[in-house]
Amino acid sequence: MRQPSDTGEPAPTNLLEAWRKLTSRMLMPARVNTDDAVGFHASLGATDLGAQGISTVAFSSLRPQRTPKPIQGSDPEPNTAGLAQGEQQSIAQAAHEAIVGRGDLVVCSSSWPFEARVAADGRAASVVAHVPRVLIPLPQDRIERLLAVPLRGREGIGDVLTRFLAHLAIDAGARRPEESPHLGAVLVDLLTALLARHLEAGEAVPVDTRQRALFLQVQRFIQRHLGDPDLTPTVVATANHISIRYLHQIFRQHGCTVSASIRQLRLHRCHADLASPALRLTPISELAARWGFIRPAVFTRAFRAAYGLSPREYRRRALADLHADGQ
Repeated sequence: MRQPSDTGEPAPTNLLEAWRKLTSRMLMPARVNTDDAVGFHASLGATDLGAQGISTVAFSSLRPQRTPKPIQGSDPEPNTAGLAQGEQQSIAQAAHEAIVGRGDLVVCSSSWPFEARVAADGRAASVVAHVPRVLIPLPQDRIERLLAVPLRGREGIGDVLTRFLAHLAIDAGARRPEESPHLGAVLVDLLTALLARHLEAGEAVPVDTRQRALFLQVQRFIQRHLGDPDLTPTVVATANHISIRYLHQIFRQHGCTVSASIRQLRLHRCHADLASPALRLTPISELAARWGFIRPAVFTRAFRAAYGLSPREYRRRALADLHADGQ
C-alpha cells in the first residue's frame, strides 16, 4: 500500500512544484498551473489493488494538463475512472469536455492529452481508479468515445461503482493485504460493466463479468428498497431489466435465493435497530415495519429462527449489556 502524501512535506520551496513531482511519480507526468499560488494546497493518497490502484486527490484552484510530449515519454496506459467528491470541475479530453460535480463519474486515459480545471475559489476532491487497459475486455477505440463524458453515478451499475470507490477510499487503512486482489477484480468487473452499458456493448463482456457486476447491482437495489413490503423477486427482476429466471440463476450461483437474501438483510437491519439505545422507546413492530416486516407474528418467527431469541428478549439483553458496559 502506498501511503498518503501531501504538499506539506518538509519545507518545499515551491508547493506547486512539489505537487507536480509528487503526482508525476505516483500518478502520471503532467503540467500543473494555478490561479492562486499563495493559497494553493493539495493532498494525495494511493493504494495498490494488485494490478489496479486507487488514488484519492484533493486540491484547490488547479489546472493539470497532460500534453503529447510526456505521453510519448511516459504512458502507463491505464484507463482511469474518477468519482468527483468535491466542488465542480471540468475535464477535457478527446474532443469532449465534462463538467462534473459531487457524485459524478468520468473516464479518462493516460494515452490522450487532457486538461482539467478547478475554479480559483474552488476545491476539488476525487477518488480515481486506475485500471490497465488490457484488463478491460472492450475495444479501446470504443472506450475512447466515453473519455471526458459525464457518466451517471447515481443509478444502476454507476451507483454500485460510485459506492464501491467511496468505500475503498474510506476503508483503505483497514484492509488486509490479501484482500487487495479480490477488490481489484471487483473494480475491473464494475468498470467494465459501466462502460459496456454506456456503449451498448454488453455482448463484448465475458458472461462471468456481466453476472458478477449484475449481482452487485441487484444487491444494491435490494438494500435501497428493504423497507418496501412489496419488494419481491419479480419487482427486483423488473427494476433491473432482467427475467425472473435469470435473477434466480445469478443468486443460485452465489449459493442463495433472492427471497432468502431479502429476508436476511431485513433481519440484520432489525437486529441492529433493536440493539440501539437511541431506538429503545420505538415499538418493535414499528422497527420491523421500517424494514418491510408488516406482520409482527411473521417477523417474530423469522427473528427467533435466525437468532434464537424473540425480538423482545434480544432487545432486553442487548440494552442490558450496553448498560452494564457503561455505554
